[in-house]
Amino acid sequence: MKTLTIFQRNPWVMGLALAAAAAVVFISEVSYWRSAGTLKDISDMGAARTQIQVLERSMLDAETGQRGYLLTRRQEYLEPYAQALQRVDEAYRVLDAYYGTDPESQALLQRLHQLTETKLSELALTLQLYEEGRGKAGQEILMTDIGREKMDAIRATSAELLEYQTRAVSASRAELDGTLALGRFGVALLSAISLLALFFYLRQSQALKLQEMELQRVVQLERDRLEVEVTHRTAELIELAQHLQTAREDERQRLARNLHDELGSLLTSAKLDAARIKSRLASSAPETLELLAHLVATLNSGIALGRSIIEDLRPSSLSNLGLVAALEILAREYAAQSGVAVHCQLEPVALRPSAELVVYRLVQEAITNITKYAQAHHVWIELCTRTGQVEVSVRDDGVGFSTGTKPQSAYGLVGMRFRVGAEGGSLHLQSHPGQGTQILARLPQHTPAAA
Repeated sequence: MKTLTIFQRNPWVMGLALAAAAAVVFISEVSYWRSAGTLKDISDMGAARTQIQVLERSMLDAETGQRGYLLTRRQEYLEPYAQALQRVDEAYRVLDAYYGTDPESQALLQRLHQLTETKLSELALTLQLYEEGRGKAGQEILMTDIGREKMDAIRATSAELLEYQTRAVSASRAELDGTLALGRFGVALLSAISLLALFFYLRQSQALKLQEMELQRVVQLERDRLEVEVTHRTAELIELAQHLQTAREDERQRLARNLHDELGSLLTSAKLDAARIKSRLASSAPETLELLAHLVATLNSGIALGRSIIEDLRPSSLSNLGLVAALEILAREYAAQSGVAVHCQLEPVALRPSAELVVYRLVQEAITNITKYAQAHHVWIELCTRTGQVEVSVRDDGVGFSTGTKPQSAYGLVGMRFRVGAEGGSLHLQSHPGQGTQILARLPQHTPAAA
């Protein structure tokens, strides 16, 4: 991917690399075919030189066989003579095919043809004279220098042809050396170009790597800044939630105090006045006494309602009796109202007053959610201390839900989590469809400062 990016950003690098590769292939192919052609020419030249030497040696063999037969009259000397003639014909077939297109060598070959034909005619004529009984005439031909002169001419012409062939071989070798040298130069040049392209590639790759490292550094700095910002905003939200919750609890406490002090005293005073009026009207009409009794009952209901509202705003049992007793009262009231069996396992724990209120509200909120959504038959409430932390758990056997989806009471759970987090604790939720739900909170244990 990085290499593709470099080529996209610098198309000339790709072009240079492709040109270098194409040039290497072209030079290699040209050098190969030229070298192969030159080697074939050299091989053909070697075959031609061999045939020239075979021709010269065959002429000598023919002359030797002819003279041996003339001297001994033995037929076995004619066999080398006949074989020499056959080799001469084969050599000429090869030489004619090879030198047929070269004018200079063709002239030498024609002269050699004439000389060998003349010599062979002389040998054949001598044999014919001896066969006809005219041996003296044949001997006179042998005694002349014509045969030696012809052989010398054949040797000289063969030597010229060999010299010509030697020059051709040297020229071919020089051409082959030039081709190989050109190939070496081309490969060296293209290797240099490839190294240059590699240098540019590595330099661009290094620049791209540095650019990526710089980009990663900038991204990391931005990520760190965002993490700090998120941490700061989260702390602000927690502080705000704690402040709002504290303000809310303070307002509830103020309202509860006002209701208890003012409304409670008014209702109690009205109840006492109604009692005194009833005692004075003991002999009055029954209808008046019934109205007073109804008034007293209404005042009692108002006083009970006021106490219920006060307990909801600020549980007096938490301040007067402690967390364990307040949770037991909350559990009994919930069980009495809903008919759900509540199992409590509560132990005294050491918490700050604000943390005790958080635990009470958490259990209260959990019970509210169970009432609305869980359809539970049993509820288990636990409060204990484990490994230096206070744990409070509310578990039910209701319908449960998938924690991967947003539950209906999501805002209540979020409120619980923020309230617990504001006290330095953590909240864990476990639930599965058909397996109930458990809310577990852990808060730091309060250790009173030494006096």
